[in-house]
Amino acid sequence: MTAPAYPPSRDLLKGKTVVVTAAAGTGIGYAVAKRAAEEGATVLISDFHERRLGEAADRIAAETGCPRPATFVCDVTNQEQVDGLRDAALKELGHVDVLINNAGLGGEVDVVAMSDEQWSRVLDVTLNSVFRMTRAFLPAMYERKSGIIVNNASVLGWRAQKGQAHYAAAKAGVMAFTRCSAVEAAEHGVRINAVAPSIAMHAFLAKVTTDDLLAELSAKEAFGRPAEVWEVANVMIFLASDLSSYMTGEIVSVSSQRA
Repeated sequence: MTAPAYPPSRDLLKGKTVVVTAAAGTGIGYAVAKRAAEEGATVLISDFHERRLGEAADRIAAETGCPRPATFVCDVTNQEQVDGLRDAALKELGHVDVLINNAGLGGEVDVVAMSDEQWSRVLDVTLNSVFRMTRAFLPAMYERKSGIIVNNASVLGWRAQKGQAHYAAAKAGVMAFTRCSAVEAAEHGVRINAVAPSIAMHAFLAKVTTDDLLAELSAKEAFGRPAEVWEVANVMIFLASDLSSYMTGEIVSVSSQRA
């Protein structure tokens, strides 16, 4: 089954300010930043790779006709840089309505062959970064009694896959962190939710994943194909919008997997 047509904008984030991490490249981060701009938001994008970050901002402006997003180079494993991103966002945007924690790092290695460094690096980028970013941005949201955080988890937080123990553990941690932080934030008028995609096709994934594994994972999906990155982004935009006003602490699966 082929993917549906790319949907038109509905101004779901009109007048909102949005920060997206790991937004360079071709993956979900870029897709959700582009969608946020199309939906009327003023966007700031971040990534650790300065050249690709600038190219992503240029591409969003060219493809959408929207103003070029502000950019800030940030390594989300470094608290000082995370704090710098927060300060830059507050200065550039005035306030942050929506934070989208998209940074993550995968890899395929069996447990018996996994080094401490491999384990720690994946957890640091994928789980600890969500903690650092949330801790940095929540106080200003609490002060305004308004704000939304959307985290990018994975169905591997629920499911098992060979060679993915570190990544699955990190994503399960993102899910648990989302639920617990959402309970704390609710009394301050802030909502925190997450998406859990299965397989979303983009150029980098195709580069680092074998054709056989991509075919195997795609075949398990009810539609017989991977998601488009914008199909995941659409769900993140919904969670960032007022249409999901009664949702918090939820993990929304973006997968049709049947086996």
